[in-house]
Amino acid sequence: MRLAILSRKRTLYATRRLVEAAERRGHEAVVLDPTACWIVCDGESPAIHHKAGRKALGEIDVVLPRIGGAVGDYSLAVVRQFEMTGVPVVNGSAAIGCSRDKLRSLQFLSQHGIDIPKTVMARGPAHLDGALRIVGGPPVVLKLIHGTQGIGVMLAETGEALESILHTLWSLGQNILIQEFVAESRGRDVRALVVGDRVVAAMKRTARIGDFRSNIHRGGSGRIVGLSSAHERLALHAARILGLEVAGVDMLESCTGPKVIEINSSPGFEGLEKATGLDIAGAIVQHAFEQSSAMMRERSVF
Repeated sequence: MRLAILSRKRTLYATRRLVEAAERRGHEAVVLDPTACWIVCDGESPAIHHKAGRKALGEIDVVLPRIGGAVGDYSLAVVRQFEMTGVPVVNGSAAIGCSRDKLRSLQFLSQHGIDIPKTVMARGPAHLDGALRIVGGPPVVLKLIHGTQGIGVMLAETGEALESILHTLWSLGQNILIQEFVAESRGRDVRALVVGDRVVAAMKRTARIGDFRSNIHRGGSGRIVGLSSAHERLALHAARILGLEVAGVDMLESCTGPKVIEINSSPGFEGLEKATGLDIAGAIVQHAFEQSSAMMRERSVF
C-alpha cells in the first residue's frame, strides 16, 4: 500500500519515524509538503498535483496529515481535496480544523459534557467583570484562539495585569479566551496519546522553573505515567467527539477530577518513544492502513 504523509519537512522526527514504520511493514511512504501541492477542481476528476508535476499524484491508499502548528486554510484545503477524491485521511479536515480553534473545540467538548476549565470569550472591557465572576479569578489563564506549543498562553495573576494584557491584545484585533486557573495543577498537566480506540502512551509534563506552561517546547520536562481509568476514558471520549483518530489530549488534574484543556491533531511523540521504547509511529501507521483496508472493504460491498 502507498501512504502519503503531509508534512513541511521530511527530516522532522515524527515524519521520519512514520516513513520508517511504513517501510518496515513493506509499504511505500511518500512525504508531501501541503504548501507545495496544487489543487484541480472540475466536474469529472478532482485532482492533486505536487510541486511542478504535470501529472496528478499517483494512487494513494491513505493520507496522514502532520501539519500541526503550520496548519492554515491552504493546508486544510489539500486535506479536504484528498477526501473529495475518496482517499482515506487520518485525521480528516473537519476534525483538524475544529481542534486548531481552541474556542470551537471547547464548545464541542462542553456540548457533550466533557469536563473543561470554565472559559469565557469576551470582546471588550464591558464584559470583563462578568467574565471574572464566572471563571473565579484572577488569577486567570489567557489564550489566543489559535496557538500551539504554549505560544499565546499567558497567566494574569492580578486584575491590573489582566486589563493591561487584554487591552493590548484587543487593540491588535485578537480574540482571547479567559479561562479558569486550576491552582492545584499549576505547572503540570498530562498528555495522553490516542490512536484509534486506545491510549498508546501518556506523559506527565512539568513546567520549567518560573513558567506555568508545561509544554516540552517551552522548556518543560516529562515523565511517563500510567493513566487512571477516568483519565483514559476522558481522553478517548474527547478525541472521539472531535472526530480525531490520532490525538494528543492534554488534561489537568483538578480537585474534582481530570479536565481537558486542549486537543492536538498532530501530536509529537519523540519524547514518548524515547522514554518508553514503544513503537508509537508503528501504531499510527498500522491504524492508518487498517482504516484504509476497512474503507476498501466497505466499497467492495456496494
